[in-house]
Amino acid sequence: MANNAELIAQCEAKAQEWLSPAFDKETRKEVQAKLDAEDKTELVESFYKDLEFGTGGLRGIMGAGSNRMNIYTVGMATQGFANYLKKNFAGKKDIAVVVCHDCRNNSRKFAESVADIFSANGIKVYLFEDMRPTPECSFAIRHFHCQGGVNITASHNPREYNGYKAYWEDGAQVLPPHDTGIINEVNHVKVEDIKFEGNKDLIQIIGEEVDRIYLDKVHTLSIDPEMIKRQHDLCIVYTPLHGTGMTVIPRSMALWGFDNVHCVKEQMVKDGNFSTVDRPNPEFAEALTLGLRDAKALDADILMASDPDADRIGMACKNDKGEWVLINGNQTCLIFLWYIITNRKAVGKMKSTDFIVKTIVTTEVIRKIAEANHIEMRDCYTGFKWIAREIQLSEGKQQYIGGGEESYGFLAEDFVRDKDSVSACSLLAEICAYAKDHGKTLYDILMDIYKEYGYSKEVLVNVERPGKAGADEIQQMMVNFRQNPPKELGGSKVVLVKDYLPLTATSADGIVEKLDMPVTSNVLQWFCDDETKVSVRPSGTEPKIKFYIEIKDVMKNTSEYDALEAKASKKVAAIKQSLSL
Repeated sequence: MANNAELIAQCEAKAQEWLSPAFDKETRKEVQAKLDAEDKTELVESFYKDLEFGTGGLRGIMGAGSNRMNIYTVGMATQGFANYLKKNFAGKKDIAVVVCHDCRNNSRKFAESVADIFSANGIKVYLFEDMRPTPECSFAIRHFHCQGGVNITASHNPREYNGYKAYWEDGAQVLPPHDTGIINEVNHVKVEDIKFEGNKDLIQIIGEEVDRIYLDKVHTLSIDPEMIKRQHDLCIVYTPLHGTGMTVIPRSMALWGFDNVHCVKEQMVKDGNFSTVDRPNPEFAEALTLGLRDAKALDADILMASDPDADRIGMACKNDKGEWVLINGNQTCLIFLWYIITNRKAVGKMKSTDFIVKTIVTTEVIRKIAEANHIEMRDCYTGFKWIAREIQLSEGKQQYIGGGEESYGFLAEDFVRDKDSVSACSLLAEICAYAKDHGKTLYDILMDIYKEYGYSKEVLVNVERPGKAGADEIQQMMVNFRQNPPKELGGSKVVLVKDYLPLTATSADGIVEKLDMPVTSNVLQWFCDDETKVSVRPSGTEPKIKFYIEIKDVMKNTSEYDALEAKASKKVAAIKQSLSL
């Protein structure tokens, strides 16, 4: 880093701009310290680029600098967003937005600043009184007929991060062309242009009244209330991991009729430092340590967790040996969609126009369930804004009944347009009640799905490459994969390559077909002759490149599961070797 004189000079020049009186004393002091430091790594990391909108909006480490989350990068984003809203809705008299935030350090400060900037630009703001889940932000945008919204959150990222999710009038995160339109506006904003002095008359504080309406709507998703009455005392352990889920998820489950819910006491505390976990991510077993402690002590039926902004759901249950095991994101999506389809059919709610959605990197077993039940299934890009787009496209013509992605996100409803762990936790409780009503466990349900529709093992391999050098390396990896695509993966012949940059699907014999997708994306997929699927994409929100590996097999009996897992693990290891991972 220290040898890259040109890059350091560029960053120093950019940092000098942050020493102007337009920035507060604390910021100037922090920037000066970075300029004075002998090691220029932190200076470069803070200034080598501007924070950009990815699949999750704006996200970064908190601190001073153009590549950091602070009141000025948040301010420029908001001023640019306000400018874009005023241009896009020029004929509308009253433009309105919702502003929401999570439990993280600085989240309330950033949210209040966002509200001030919007209001200073003549835009009406509905500001939540305190932290609320991401899905409730999406719901409120639609409820108040707003033109946009902002949620200050870094989702499940480590504690040093914060983020900025921009929403459009449909309650979904911003899609093309609006995302690039906002970015173009943001790029023209100078710190001096930010209108920090708010108009309090245009800021309305909201809270409990929205909570009640939202929770009542979530309750309408219950498919079999009579069955819940029979299993009302299902033993549930829940943890919000210090985050926003604590505000409404226990209330939601109570409203559905579950009266034996135990919340993990130490994690029902709002804490931006996430002091009881290393990383507040329900995908990791470590984050569920305290939840598992309580689940074992209570001999619970299910352990469920939401991430800090309560859009993702994690879970654990007992296997056939009585051991607690984690259910991964693909299995989560699989179980939810299986239950929705199976029980909607059972109670006569299913219609021929109903459809489900999954992302292209999510398990293909869902496709088999949809085909067997004659339900339309759609594939879309990673990120719930793309699932929301499918809902929007079919609004008034077809009914969306559920969709999800492998990264622990699920949405069972169309009145929210982002992943929703509030409805997911409530629906999960109903699924566990259904299992118990049939003398089974959640694990038994998963095994039944595998026996009927085929076994699948999905493994996500994250290759982390932080900073400028890492970003360059990730870019080069994608170039290399395109120039030298693998002919085989772990001994399985590659028979189809999908490349979402040129939007082409190329078979082994050279036949090329066009992919029908709304935009291009830097994603590659390889499909093998034994149904193995490998997808690779750089993360839109974190400094990593992701490899999604899916192995398929046939499972006749539950007793075969462990052997199939071992066999699939060997296959995954061979694939990683094929890709030099």
